Amino acid sequence: MVVYVKKQPIADLKDGDVVNDIFVVKIKKGISAYAKGYRFNLLLSDNTGKTVDYVYWGGQDDARVNSLYNSITPDAVVNVQGKVSTYNGKLQLATNEPMMITVLNDDEYSKGDFVKPQRKDVNVLYARLKEVVSSVVNPDIKRLLENIFNDPKVEQKFKIHPGAIEIHHNWIGGLLQHTLEVLDYCEISLKHHPSLDRDLLIAGALLHDIGKLEELEVTSRIKGTDRGQLAGHLILGTIYVTNMIGEISGFDEVLKNKIIHMLVSHHGKVEYGSPKEPMFPEATILYYADEMSSKTTEMVEFMELSKDETEDNFMYSRRNGRNMYLK
Repeated sequence: MVVYVKKQPIADLKDGDVVNDIFVVKIKKGISAYAKGYRFNLLLSDNTGKTVDYVYWGGQDDARVNSLYNSITPDAVVNVQGKVSTYNGKLQLATNEPMMITVLNDDEYSKGDFVKPQRKDVNVLYARLKEVVSSVVNPDIKRLLENIFNDPKVEQKFKIHPGAIEIHHNWIGGLLQHTLEVLDYCEISLKHHPSLDRDLLIAGALLHDIGKLEELEVTSRIKGTDRGQLAGHLILGTIYVTNMIGEISGFDEVLKNKIIHMLVSHHGKVEYGSPKEPMFPEATILYYADEMSSKTTEMVEFMELSKDETEDNFMYSRRNGRNMYLK
């Protein structure tokens, strides 16, 4: 069996390049007739986050072109033989027969070619997470965290899952890295306020985004699940943790309510998606720790990408609505 390997990132494509490489299909744009037959358009992507317009120029056999088009599903990975040219000021990749576009099976490519690879060793990160769980003193919290994070299925998913689709930590193992960053910021707060409940902070940090294990999935790209789109990770995480607490006999009711509140309030404000705003110090710290990890990572990633696109000192960030200083 042939395993195809990505040869050239989209960002490096140039006018005149002859291509025989693999891409992920982000968007299908439909079939239309042209002078010599039938054509269809796709939007192709890879793990750089860049995209390129693609057109397949087929012959007069409309059934053949339709069959090929229908075999290409969104998120499919395809091997494209074609040539790069400039059309309307943008690069376009095109296939003319006898060159071909071929749909690959899941075992014929590596997901790492289309989803950003891990930034840190996920085995080391998960080992640290379990060490933190072992340091918890409160018996209810410790049992809850052990029941969750000692589950091999949870461990397997946590080591793979990204932290988001695009905004921050959108790479393999990104959720785990983000979770431990949030934990670090929570731990810092204890140095200034030693009266805070460390075990509660640990529970909030480790569990705040656990709903993303259901909200997101990784195929040839990161995308939202149906359940994730309909409910969101705050709700999914709250349901999951509530059910896990329900399996522990005699779990302290006040502690349960505090943990659930930290999950539903960790976005900080109603307009940010939290049905409740933080009502006690540990919940407030969790919100700002989450913001520190996500916002700092978002800005660092934006700056790194922007430096490759401009020689100016500033680049406008649409998401933040302001210029970012790149130097």
